[in-house]
Amino acid sequence: MLANKEQRIKNMFRNRGIAFKLTFFIIASSAIIFTLVFSYNYSKSRKIIIHGIEKNAVNLAVATANKIESYIIPIQKIPETIALVLDDTDINQYDITNLLKVIVSYNSNIYGATIAYEPYAFKYDSYYFAPYLCKNNNNESFSNLGTTNYNYFNWDWYKLPKKLGKPVWSEPYFDKGAGNVIMSTYSVPFYSTVDGKKVFKGVVTADVSLEWLQSFVSDIKISKSGYAFTISKSGKFITHPKLDFIMNSNVFDISIVQNNNQMLDIVKKMISGKTGFGQCDRIFDSDKKYWVSYSWMPSCQWSLGIFFPQIELMEVVEKLHHTVMLFGILGILFISLIIALIANSITHPLRQLSLTTKSISNGDFDVEIPVFKQKDEVGKLALAFAYMKASLKKYIKDLTEATIAKERMGSELAIGHEIQMGMVPKVIPPFTGRKEFDMFAALNPAKEVGGDLYDFFFIDEDNLCFFIGDVSGKGVPAALFMAVTKTLIKGIAMQSYDPSEILKRVNFEAVQNNDTCLFVTVFLAVLNIKTGEIKFANAGHNPPLIARGNKDVSFLKMENGCALGAIENPDVVTEKITLKHGDLIFLYTDGVTEAFNKNGELFSDEKLQDELASLVNLSAEKIVCEVLEIVRKFAEDTPQSDDITVLALRYKL
Repeated sequence: MLANKEQRIKNMFRNRGIAFKLTFFIIASSAIIFTLVFSYNYSKSRKIIIHGIEKNAVNLAVATANKIESYIIPIQKIPETIALVLDDTDINQYDITNLLKVIVSYNSNIYGATIAYEPYAFKYDSYYFAPYLCKNNNNESFSNLGTTNYNYFNWDWYKLPKKLGKPVWSEPYFDKGAGNVIMSTYSVPFYSTVDGKKVFKGVVTADVSLEWLQSFVSDIKISKSGYAFTISKSGKFITHPKLDFIMNSNVFDISIVQNNNQMLDIVKKMISGKTGFGQCDRIFDSDKKYWVSYSWMPSCQWSLGIFFPQIELMEVVEKLHHTVMLFGILGILFISLIIALIANSITHPLRQLSLTTKSISNGDFDVEIPVFKQKDEVGKLALAFAYMKASLKKYIKDLTEATIAKERMGSELAIGHEIQMGMVPKVIPPFTGRKEFDMFAALNPAKEVGGDLYDFFFIDEDNLCFFIGDVSGKGVPAALFMAVTKTLIKGIAMQSYDPSEILKRVNFEAVQNNDTCLFVTVFLAVLNIKTGEIKFANAGHNPPLIARGNKDVSFLKMENGCALGAIENPDVVTEKITLKHGDLIFLYTDGVTEAFNKNGELFSDEKLQDELASLVNLSAEKIVCEVLEIVRKFAEDTPQSDDITVLALRYKL
């Protein structure tokens, strides 16, 4: 029915006049050209604008981070200077009190400070010594942090600078006792010199308010919904337009709960000290698409992020392109009108001549043929009389095209054979420089293209993956299925050492949209070339033959799983054997054992086993060549009915 509908449309178009066709093709060509130019201009301008946004966004993030650091670094200098004063200096409690007042009294954003000593480091009879000065309701009050209930030696603000030997910012926290604001503590270690060695003596800290940071970052507005935020090195929000997020939410937890992998990747980059630009289809509190620029602040090990709403920033550009498109459509309609008028004036004489020709075809030979000054228009009459010749010409053309198509098909099948053979390893024998093993393989398709496959490659320096397979059916469909299977195996094998896992993942892909109902049997193994251990799994393929040293040849005993592509969850398992020096494993497809001779006899598994037993002393290459020659002689002139593939591997360590 669909074919008949298409034919009716073609006939309707074919029967239209030249004016219609001329108008249609010019308009269609103009529309296509306009669409291409518009699409190119839109795509190019969009890329340029996005590139500019990315550049400016990163610059804004870096500039903002630098401003924040320019505020933090001077604060860091205060406890660092005090620590330098305390290095190798013996001072009394009065001096310590004055130093703490210098830190707290003259710095509005420092709420508190302490100088905490190691046990008995300040007084020989004082295990704790950590005087703490803080602001309290516009007043200053002293207290001692060291008690049995508050063993400051175990707190991060003391332990981390002692352990790391350098100043450390603590994770931001909400301090109810010091102004009910977000704070962070900056701790600097100081030392004394004993017998020429530096000995840790204690730390100087400054509790810093981060209210200024929230105010500064919240002033950054991008269009209607864009904003900036800061996170700590653990991913906790330090600033955010939504106050509920601050110190209560972690970007990792939110991204994982929302299954937002794009945001998760960006956050990982943010806390790893990187500066850059990315895109998210949705963010923490919105399902709109955003660009994200971010910059690292190394002094405090925090990161700044800025969200840029894509739709809002590109709104003007989209409106401009819509306007251009509207004018383009109006222009095409105007051109259509002009072309229609011109075409009608040109084709009017041809329509008259066509009517006259129709009268002649009905036997009215007395009809007067119009005379036109445009002599070329009379060609229409010549076409009417040339109908018979045109029919014959069409027949010859169709026959010629059919012949060419047949020849082209043969050529394409030959090219397909070259492509298929190019997909199997070209270097035979492979890995000639390896002393651990000797390997050789060959594939002879029954038709120009077939469904057998094999491959071998190193997963890493020690593990060699090799496999052999046979796709159901023959010809182009089997070859295509073979190519897909081989590509899947090689791609997945580079991610896993487990043969059954590799085959199961390949099966998962193979059963998707398998409308042709093809399946493939596969034997896959991974050889550790140092130990000789082989992990293998079988998906419905012929069992390999194995020869221990130069002794008897036997079929490898194993679980025979289901072919790939047949069912969704095949019962494929991984098994193990260990090869010793001189052991041989021989893989093949059923094209070997099911080869027919002129009497209708099969080559058979038993004959292959017997023939291989007489060849085990030869190299892998000679074994493969001899087996192929034996099968060829057995079949004599009988056409090959199935693809033949063999692979031999001898372990030499």
